[in-house]
Amino acid sequence: MKQIKVNGIVIAENNMGDFDKMLTILTPNLGKIGCSARGARRPKSLLLAGTQFLCFGEYLLFRGSETYTINSCETIEMFYNIRIDLDKLTYASYITKIITDVTTENQNSFYTLTLFLNTLYMISETDKDLDFITSVFKVRILKILGFSPNVNECVACKTKNRLTHFSIKDNGTKCAVCAKQDTGAIEISDATRNALLYIMKVDSKKIFSFSLSEKCQKELEIVSSIYLNEKLEKEYKLEKL
Repeated sequence: MKQIKVNGIVIAENNMGDFDKMLTILTPNLGKIGCSARGARRPKSLLLAGTQFLCFGEYLLFRGSETYTINSCETIEMFYNIRIDLDKLTYASYITKIITDVTTENQNSFYTLTLFLNTLYMISETDKDLDFITSVFKVRILKILGFSPNVNECVACKTKNRLTHFSIKDNGTKCAVCAKQDTGAIEISDATRNALLYIMKVDSKKIFSFSLSEKCQKELEIVSSIYLNEKLEKEYKLEKL
């Protein structure tokens, strides 16, 4: 067996036998991998902390023919505030479901993992609105996946003026005239359109560094949710724990 050292975050954990665990860990270079953690549920196990849901750490792994085995781990971030707040845990679990669906094994997941960690940090360590954080996450993950909408011009007539609506079916903004022919287009303000531009273009560390009015925040929430569901072909619902 080959020994490797990786950083990663636990996105799923399942009990095996009396004391073992099977984990799913998202890593920057190996993508989403399955790892067994023998004896991790024993009270005095050195793997106890590092094998919990949403633990980010450094893992020493042995690679077998079909899966990995954790030999040792060192925790880097536990996101403690998420663990003690039911609302924060609900939203963190929600974005984890999306992360789980859009990642695979043997995939370069650096940008996805970076976004995930930044989002969890915002949920854990700030008092920003959780729906706002989730909306920003959705827009950015769609960009990473190659589903960036065109919000620079009208996707129908190419004008850059009066971009008043967002078209789900045509992947971007439409002017007031063209939007009349699109019954599913969502009306948005200039501030919301600018927010979409900002989220897609700014450095990953700054994607949450802006604010919106309550009205625009709701627009961003609607657009990001419907567009994500459309592109991933799945309806993601926030389930209260």
